[in-house]
Parts: sequence; C-alpha cells; structure tokens
Amino acid sequence: MLPVQAGRYLADHIPGARYLEVDGVDHANWLTEPDRILTGIEEFLTGSHAAPSQSHRALRTVLFTDMVASTEHAAAAGDERWRAVLHRFGEITAELTERFGGTVVKSTGDGHLITFDGPTQAIRCAETLRDHAESLGIEIRAGIHTGECELLGTDIGGIAVHIAARILGQAGVGEILVDRTVRDLVVGSGTGFEDRGSVELRGVPGTWQLLAVDRDGAHSGSAEAELVSMPTPGARTAMRRSDRAVEVMARRTPWILRGMARIAPTTGSR
Repeated sequence: MLPVQAGRYLADHIPGARYLEVDGVDHANWLTEPDRILTGIEEFLTGSHAAPSQSHRALRTVLFTDMVASTEHAAAAGDERWRAVLHRFGEITAELTERFGGTVVKSTGDGHLITFDGPTQAIRCAETLRDHAESLGIEIRAGIHTGECELLGTDIGGIAVHIAARILGQAGVGEILVDRTVRDLVVGSGTGFEDRGSVELRGVPGTWQLLAVDRDGAHSGSAEAELVSMPTPGARTAMRRSDRAVEVMARRTPWILRGMARIAPTTGSR
C-alpha cells in the first residue's frame, strides 16, 4: 500500500503530469470507478472524451438451427465420421444461406445463427436445411423470430436474438418453430402453420404464441390457401366502370376519342 502523498509528490515533480484522485476502499485502480479513471486517461492522451457510440440497429429475421441428439450421433458414428458429417452440413448451411439471401453469423457448435432480411426466406432456408440434414441421416430443429437487432460488426445482439434462441429451445425434433410475429409477416406466402399454443420464454417478458411450419404448406380451404389463390389486384380493379369503358374505347376505336376531343369546348375559351 502506497500513501496518497507519494502519488501527489510524483505528479508535482513530473513535467506535464495530471493528478487524478478517486475516492474508494480498494487500492487497485481498476476496481475503483474504472469508467472515471479510463475517462481521465482518455482525456489526458487525446485532449477530449468521446461520447459513447450509438449501436447500429436494424430489422432482421433471426434463424437458429440445432442438431438433435448430436452427442448420440457422434458416439454412434465415431469422431472421424461425425466430423465429416459436421463439415459437410456446415458447407450445405453456407450454400443454402447464400441461395436464400441470408448471412451465417456464426456456428453455435451443433447449429448456426443466421440472419435474413425477411422471414419467408428464413423459413424456406430452414425447410431446405431440414431436408438436406435428413438426407445425411441427422435431424435438426429451428427457431425463427423477426425483430430489431444490434449490429455488432460481424456479430449481432439484442432481445430479438434471445427470443429466437428461446423459440429454438421449444422446438421438437424436425420442427421449424416461429412466433406470431413471423406468422403475421408471411401472410400470403403460402406457408402453413400448426398452432403450438402460448408459452412463457425464459428471460423474455410476456406470453408468446408459437407455431410450427407445416411441411405440407397451407392446407386447401384454409385462409392462407385462399389468400394465395386470389389474383393480384391490377390497375383496372380500382377503376370505375366509366373509366374502364373509356379505356376500352381508347384501345379499340381511338379515332372516336380524338374526334370528341376536337369538338369538345376548351375550358376557359371565349
């Protein structure tokens, strides 16, 4: 333990030194108000203290995948064979993620964290990943959520990531589980869902309705199937009958409209 007078003496006898004294009960400076000490060092070295940067947030669809019973598979296949399976599935994950316009953020050991600009791409990617996994003799499960994420360089963070991870934890073998937010966003995409009820997600406030993506898509007669079968409204849908009549006349007998335009009085003429 050094007396405080020794520090004051050094500051007085070092040219250009600045003395900062911080109250506390710990001798180690990194345990006593570290933010204040670091701010003092920054100001001394740079002449100013930069305000903390605001995190960059953006809307993303977060997909978590996870291999089911990976430990049992590794024990049955042997280390070398299992490493080959993991490597191949990692390659497939990267290829399919790129195909569906996503980004593999990182490996989670037995799965991956992937982001997409929209939920439909995430669902289609998860479905295709599941098919490829089954062809390799393994099974996966997936959890999907759409929300604002913190973009941390090549990584992401925020509550949306936690929610997606908790949804994954509720998924069964071979299931692609989403919440109601995702279901509402993909209306009209032809995706079918099976209700899995409402649950509480650990560490996340409120109750969350979860739904499993139906392997067979939207069932015939369902509201989603009817939406998909509806024709996309065109410009004529919003036109009045008189407007449509003029349009037909313009296409079939344009000379009539030109003649009517010549004989019609010009607005404002004298």
